[in-house]
Amino acid sequence: MAAQKINEGLEHMAKAEKYLKTGFLKWKPDYDSAASEYGKAAVAFKNAKQFEQAKDACLREAVAHENNRALFHAAKAYEQAGMMLKEMQKLPEAVQLIEKASMMYLENGTPDTAAMALERAGKLIENVNPEKAVQLYQQTANVFENEERLRQAVELLGKASRLLVRGRRFDEAALSIQKEKNIYKEIENYPTCYKKTIAQVLVHLHRNDYVAAERCVRESYSIPGFNGSEDCAALEQLLEGYDQQDQDQVSEVCNSPLFKYMDNDYAKLGLSLVVPGGGIKKKSPATPQAKPDGVTTAAADEEEDEYSGGLC
Repeated sequence: MAAQKINEGLEHMAKAEKYLKTGFLKWKPDYDSAASEYGKAAVAFKNAKQFEQAKDACLREAVAHENNRALFHAAKAYEQAGMMLKEMQKLPEAVQLIEKASMMYLENGTPDTAAMALERAGKLIENVNPEKAVQLYQQTANVFENEERLRQAVELLGKASRLLVRGRRFDEAALSIQKEKNIYKEIENYPTCYKKTIAQVLVHLHRNDYVAAERCVRESYSIPGFNGSEDCAALEQLLEGYDQQDQDQVSEVCNSPLFKYMDNDYAKLGLSLVVPGGGIKKKSPATPQAKPDGVTTAAADEEEDEYSGGLC
């Protein structure tokens, strides 16, 4: 079966080459027909799991479409070539081709398709190169934002923020979360703004910037419903505990369901938060000390008070 598909692919490649040849009666190459044959060859090679040959066919198809000024189809072919590289576990090269495809989609005036391609590239590279994934997600968010598709934009910004937190790039994470919060405020999704404020505060405290954390809460009082919400009360308690170096109070807040059921990356920030100086543990109530004769201190004092005026 595989051998049959490989032969089929080679036949289509040969036909494509013929369409590109010129002669005395044929002055211009037939790019459209050549592209079609290269596309068929790519499918045949892919079915035979010959991904290197499939990638080569896709790239030739893309060039033929470019020469024919069919940008959208050229972009599709570059994207397919990228997917063949993915099958070969050559992820950086795959992402490079998908990025090229997205630029061509934008040039062609199809930003939605460009954004989807960039997001796909981000998912491919996320576990291998998180920094590159952040860049791709931010690019995707920008494309959606330019198209005024704010809900899609903020979703991609959220992915970038979580990756930044995971990589402990807290300065960049703080800016990214602020951008998320601004968009949620613009689309009037206020409850999510409260959650983003919690995320911001945790990030700032991990940056050891109490002033920035406090400012986030103070600025959030202008968001409808925030003042008086459980999120607000919990953050005020958290900041108070942090300021007073009370590790018990901080841990109690961070272990509450409100914090524990956030996105995993932020929940981990809460659980690992340590106050400056290691914190002060609350003292347990002192137990009455016994005197050597077995009478407690409190009882002895009472006895002394009873006879302090003398025996009458």
